[in-house]
Amino acid sequence: MTKHSEQDETTAKKLIVFGARGRVGRAVAAEARARGYAVTEAGRADADVTSAADVARLAAGHDAAVVAVYDAQAVPGVFFPAAAGAVAAGLAEAGVARLVSVGLASVLPTESGAALMDTPGYPQEWREFYAGHGAGTDALRAAAPTGLDWAVLSPAGDFAEAPAPAAASAGAPGGYVLPAPADAASRITHAAFAMAVVDEAVTAPTLHAVHAGVGPA
Repeated sequence: MTKHSEQDETTAKKLIVFGARGRVGRAVAAEARARGYAVTEAGRADADVTSAADVARLAAGHDAAVVAVYDAQAVPGVFFPAAAGAVAAGLAEAGVARLVSVGLASVLPTESGAALMDTPGYPQEWREFYAGHGAGTDALRAAAPTGLDWAVLSPAGDFAEAPAPAAASAGAPGGYVLPAPADAASRITHAAFAMAVVDEAVTAPTLHAVHAGVGPA
């Protein structure tokens, strides 16, 4: 799948990216700008994503939001649900209609139906982190008001090792497949993943109230 780029449909669109200093956030911001969207980058110094008031303050006036955040110092099972609840409430207060949150493949089902984190040989030392991400998605599902159209996207496996991300439309290779079952061997570039995120956040949303994996084309 490739991105859409009708300029007349993008000029009025505004996207806010929470977690814009990370590799995923930077790739999403670059891809969105390359399509002609207006992008607001929000980092940890700009907003506490566990504060609905902070989220609402920064998100006001935007059409969509992307959330790609984590806190290495926080307990995952506390941080991700708290962020999900605050983001849902804050975006609703700000009148933002669309949210794409970046999740984790570990909690997605594989082709067999088992969660990736429960398959033989999958690393277990970060299971608390996996479960925390999953709890965040559960919290978003429970907290999202009717007016908030949301989806969670994650790589179907992991990110490919690559140089600092650039916009896919600026020449970065690859495309994506969505949805894709979890697969520990799957690798997607940050740029190709950003294409999927921007498509789902602003350009042409197709997924609603689900967590889906993104695989390479």
